[in-house]
Amino acid sequence: MTTKEPRDYLIFPLDLPSADEALTYVKALAHLVGTFKVGLELFIKTGPEIIHRIRRHAPDAKIFLDLKLHDIPETVRRAMRQVAAYGVDLATVHCGDSVRMLEAAVEGAGESVRVLGVTVLTSLGSDDLKEAGYERTYADNLQALVLKKAQAAARSGCAGVICSPLEAGTVKSRCGSDFLAVTPGVRPGTTNGAHDDQVRVATPAGAIQNGSDYLVIGRPIRDAAHPVAAARAILAEIEQAIS
Repeated sequence: MTTKEPRDYLIFPLDLPSADEALTYVKALAHLVGTFKVGLELFIKTGPEIIHRIRRHAPDAKIFLDLKLHDIPETVRRAMRQVAAYGVDLATVHCGDSVRMLEAAVEGAGESVRVLGVTVLTSLGSDDLKEAGYERTYADNLQALVLKKAQAAARSGCAGVICSPLEAGTVKSRCGSDFLAVTPGVRPGTTNGAHDDQVRVATPAGAIQNGSDYLVIGRPIRDAAHPVAAARAILAEIEQAIS
């Protein structure tokens, strides 16, 4: 079994409006970040060319295409086939309406892409879910809702889910140790409780102790006065948690 290094836990989201800005961070952080995440904004702006450019500048890093597919099963199957053709390592689909959509995503991805089901966005709390029409059984118990969606993803063959660090432990205990818990909403201890629009959050150490396999950390690095120094400080927190 290969031992994970601190950088292997770290996913840096390239939530930037242009390829040039994104690649500035890729070049600066290539030796510190294990995975670069491409989301909707950057992918819509640049198309798949950004994937090839990231790979040229950070050949040792994984690439996570986070498009959160959500459509009828056949459309999702076909879309995921195109995602797989880009040679990315991770991709997302919403744990939304049916197991059939999740199964279609896994089928379209084939053997090369690990599919992650998006459970409940970390910006959402109980009041948001009530407003969206969820019954109180789940709106007042986000752990139960996340677990329900995670179990559907596991049955469908997904490699793991996106969840908050607060739910990672429950997901791992119920879906298996090999089932990935990828967690946004991770904020370093140095941020002094600043959560921006994230509601369900934890520190890097707290997330790892609760079972997170990957930590998605963007703004604490991107918006820091010295992003490389901020990334190094986060890696130090991770190293302390895993040692």
